[in-house]
Amino acid sequence: MTTKTVALATLAATQLMVILDGTVVTVALPAIRDDLGFSGTSLSWVVNGFLLAFALVLLPAGRAGDALGTRPVFLTGLTLFTIASAWCGLAWDPISLVLARFAQGVGGGVASAVVLGMIAGLYPESRERLRAFAVLAFVGSIGASVGTVLGGVLTEVASWRWAFLINVPLGIVALIAALRAVEGTPRTGVQGGLLPRGLFAQRRFALGNLILLTLTFGGFTFQFVTTLYLQDTLGFGALMTGLGFLPVSAVIAVASLGFSAAVAERFGSERVLLVGMAVFVAGMLYLVRVPDAGVYPIDVLPGAVVMGLGFGLAMPQVTALAMSALAPEHSGIGSGLTTTTQQVGGFLGTLVAAGLAVNVGYAAAYLAAAIALAVGAVVAAYLLVDAARARDPKVTERVPDETVRS
Repeated sequence: MTTKTVALATLAATQLMVILDGTVVTVALPAIRDDLGFSGTSLSWVVNGFLLAFALVLLPAGRAGDALGTRPVFLTGLTLFTIASAWCGLAWDPISLVLARFAQGVGGGVASAVVLGMIAGLYPESRERLRAFAVLAFVGSIGASVGTVLGGVLTEVASWRWAFLINVPLGIVALIAALRAVEGTPRTGVQGGLLPRGLFAQRRFALGNLILLTLTFGGFTFQFVTTLYLQDTLGFGALMTGLGFLPVSAVIAVASLGFSAAVAERFGSERVLLVGMAVFVAGMLYLVRVPDAGVYPIDVLPGAVVMGLGFGLAMPQVTALAMSALAPEHSGIGSGLTTTTQQVGGFLGTLVAAGLAVNVGYAAAYLAAAIALAVGAVVAAYLLVDAARARDPKVTERVPDETVRS
């Protein structure tokens, strides 16, 4: 195994731990409440404390990665995340657990903020970079479904504490591997504000983040609404719900890891991105028709598989397009901002989906996601046209200015 492969595996494993930690605890919440004596209102901070702290540190950590180098920032975040995971598992009352979750969110956010920039620096060649981002797309997709299954198994077989303690040995292994294999990008000593002026001067970076916002909006809507539909309408338990998402993760793995990069090399990233967005829209539109008395193989699985195919095609392309547009000195803050975009998209998707699913119905929530994704597809079409213009071999002749004689 090459040093690059070890570095990528370490970065991806860290992302997986962080993503899992945002979902694995959900199934364990009733056990945590009963064991530590949480009230009904305070229990939500076991989840929200992590998410809030995670979101708040992304941009400052990304900027610190540019100024100090991404390697020390990543190692600091991973160390804090590992220590805080042990604290969570040993928590003795509600306050100690909520504080530990805040610390865990800070560590996870600091480490995650620089991962995209580190991968972009690790793989300068476009096809290798696409494959690397495909690995991250797969990790992101499988994290939610595996987190639900893993949380249920650990809580039932051992204790809710192992939903956190499992990160300790994994974090130690990741730290050892990172110290040996992960180099990161060098420090640039940048100065100025949190967001440098030139960051959004690159149109492809800004538009790529807009598409990414719609992708995560649609992805989190699918996860949230489908979870409600499977449990409240079809009667699935927590474990069966997690298993119900596994086919989606499998399709995303095949699409992103199997052929997304190869297809992009032949037809261009912009074209693959547009096709992926269109397929994603089709999958969400299929789910708009979910009936009140449905069955999983007919009413959920086909749309979920199509949605997974679209996501698997689009996600690596949009991440690579956005990060490739950045100058090296902006890789850290660009990585942090792109990760923030994903968080914002997920937050908005969940917020809108919750309101629509409860007050209007599941179909309305799926339709809102389809509309958002259609907007992303339009932006992707613009990027395709823009790229075609840039590759146009025709050279426009310049007509010299003539002196106007009076």
